[in-house]
Amino acid sequence: MNDPSQSRTAVSVPHSRRNTDSLIMHANESFTAAHSEGVMALYAIPSGDRSVMLLDTWNEEREIVDFVRCSYLGLDNHPTIVKGAIDAMQRYQAFHWSCARTRLNFGLLAELEEALSDLFSARVITYTTVLAANMGALPLLASGHLTGGNKPLIVFDRFAHATLAHHKAVVAEETKVETITHNDLNALEAFCKRHASVVYVCDGVYSMGGQTPVKDLLTLQERYGLFLYVDDAHGISLVGETGQGFVRSQIGSPFGERTIIAASLGKGFGASGGLLMLGTRKQEELFRRYSIAYAFSASLNVAAIGAAMASQALHRTQELGHRQRALSERLKEFDKLVASPQQGSSLPIRTIEFGSDQAAILAARYLLDHGLYTSAIFFPTVAKGKAGLRVCPTAGHTSAEVERLGRLINDGLRIFRPPP
Repeated sequence: MNDPSQSRTAVSVPHSRRNTDSLIMHANESFTAAHSEGVMALYAIPSGDRSVMLLDTWNEEREIVDFVRCSYLGLDNHPTIVKGAIDAMQRYQAFHWSCARTRLNFGLLAELEEALSDLFSARVITYTTVLAANMGALPLLASGHLTGGNKPLIVFDRFAHATLAHHKAVVAEETKVETITHNDLNALEAFCKRHASVVYVCDGVYSMGGQTPVKDLLTLQERYGLFLYVDDAHGISLVGETGQGFVRSQIGSPFGERTIIAASLGKGFGASGGLLMLGTRKQEELFRRYSIAYAFSASLNVAAIGAAMASQALHRTQELGHRQRALSERLKEFDKLVASPQQGSSLPIRTIEFGSDQAAILAARYLLDHGLYTSAIFFPTVAKGKAGLRVCPTAGHTSAEVERLGRLINDGLRIFRPPP
């Protein structure tokens, strides 16, 4: 067998693109502590609304209230969506087809993508996950085929989700990559002035709280032709009459050819999978032929397709608005009790800083002992020294559950947060 090194020049990826060894070295102690305290990798059985039956190390079940799941509208166990999954399985008498989508697809999947295209007023392609959608999209962006044949400078926001930032090394094989400070539009505009074609990669709603300034980005797009690639996984369904999401609801129609939105069919949408919103059929054709996660992988399974079909139908009813308003009320109730950087935001993620990793882990354990499950967050999820709790009040929680959470978090802050 020929040695590949003799037939092509080896490419050295800069260390700044990948730092897995350093990441593990700095984070492993805290991950070990979190697992030891029993606040990570839990297994449970649903018991209704936001409660689950947790199976502990003695194989004894106990009910807890979950503030970890990102089902912001409480749709992930909605009976209509569950029924949609079951009905699809019964109709197709199959669960999964193991073939690339360029070969054979379930008929119901075509119905789903057309329904979602109508719902979001864009050309929609579904994927098994948002990670898969991003993996398929970013190399195509780097190729220049979506930017008039000119390979663009691709600029990542410093806080872009790991499922975006992971692909920097691959993208850098195709074109130049830069990273800017979070939401630094001055730096982004400077790049736009110096380069004929620029793509900005960011989140719509950031997983640790906060959002991208959509209107300001649209101004840069109009002024310089900036191409926007926005992962709005945490913003979908929460905003808009049909749940267009945080980003799509701020972009007029037609969608245009200089924006792509990635989104989740889980989280607020309540089903499973990911999607891309594209502006033109020409772009759609390109993705259906050359997107790695499309052309060389399989589609959503039948249950996921059926669940998403049921959810998109629900998104066209008054229940969506009722749940959006219920979410807003739960957030207001939480914000009256607990101070956070996101206090007053209509978006559903709250982070409470404890400082040290140990304090955050012990606080999560304290809440779990009192029947509430929250996420202990520490490096690399957040910066060193910024460890804390991440909580997701949802439309499915009761006011009493949110009040209890707020009271216990404040107790935890008094007990575990180091003095200034």
